[in-house]
Amino acid sequence: MSVLTTPGAPPPPTRPAPPVLAVTVGASTGADVPELSGFRRRSAWWPRVRRRWSGWVGLAVLALLLLAALLAPLVAPRDPNAIDLVQKLQGPGAQHWLGTDQLGRDVLSRLLHGGRTALTVGLLSVLGSMVLAMLAGGLSGYFGGKLDLVVSAAFNVLLTVPGLILTLAIIGVLGAGQLSLLVALIGADWAGQGRIIRGAVLEAREQGYVEAARAIGARNGHILFRHIAPNIAGTVVVLATLDLAGVVLTVSSLSFLGIGVQPPQADWGTMLSDSRPFAGSYPWLMLLPGACIVTFAVAANLAGDALRDLFDPQRR
Repeated sequence: MSVLTTPGAPPPPTRPAPPVLAVTVGASTGADVPELSGFRRRSAWWPRVRRRWSGWVGLAVLALLLLAALLAPLVAPRDPNAIDLVQKLQGPGAQHWLGTDQLGRDVLSRLLHGGRTALTVGLLSVLGSMVLAMLAGGLSGYFGGKLDLVVSAAFNVLLTVPGLILTLAIIGVLGAGQLSLLVALIGADWAGQGRIIRGAVLEAREQGYVEAARAIGARNGHILFRHIAPNIAGTVVVLATLDLAGVVLTVSSLSFLGIGVQPPQADWGTMLSDSRPFAGSYPWLMLLPGACIVTFAVAANLAGDALRDLFDPQRR
């Protein structure tokens, strides 16, 4: 299209050409894409790992303790209940690496089997209480209505009683024993965990992605498992790890008092109780099980923080 100009008039301004984006495509472009995506994935999780290095140390220690408890029958050098009065109260040495107790039983073997007992009861208790908490708290928080009123009332009633008192009451009704202890721990823990999970589900169900899923006709089960569950996974993981530490402490405390794990079965709390008369002359009998309890509690708490950063979508 020609432009008419008046003689002597300045030429019309010219519009600058738009910048040209040059893209170089080589033969190795297809091979470079996986490396770029892998680099992005590494750059996404590595800062979280580096920021929570103490948590990953705790997770490693927790894994080692769980592995030692799992393999206790294979790695324990002696029978934990074998009595040898000739070898009683021996110090650490080549024959008994951590010495013997007042009945001549090998301390290392009893520590390994005691950890197996405490962690077995703790893991089963946490699993049972978390299943009940997720069912009650998750369903009441999502559906609301009369179900939420009934479940919330049950939470409030159970939470008015201190957990240790409720545990002692259940054991008093069922009697001392490992099964009674397990039932008592589950009955005392699930309400507190369920109330926290209910709050997390109440918050998650009001998010935009849940409203979008409802708008396209998604079923309640799909919304619960596909959209809400992944977003409360961080809360569930932290609750489980913190609860595991607390349950192991409770099991050891009750065994120390004589109403938890019953002799002659090895347990860290029972070992603490049995070593009290010899704390001054043979301190390792009390220090070793106490160190195991403290190490496990600290490792479980640090591991909970690390797993929260890993699984919580809001921290990614």
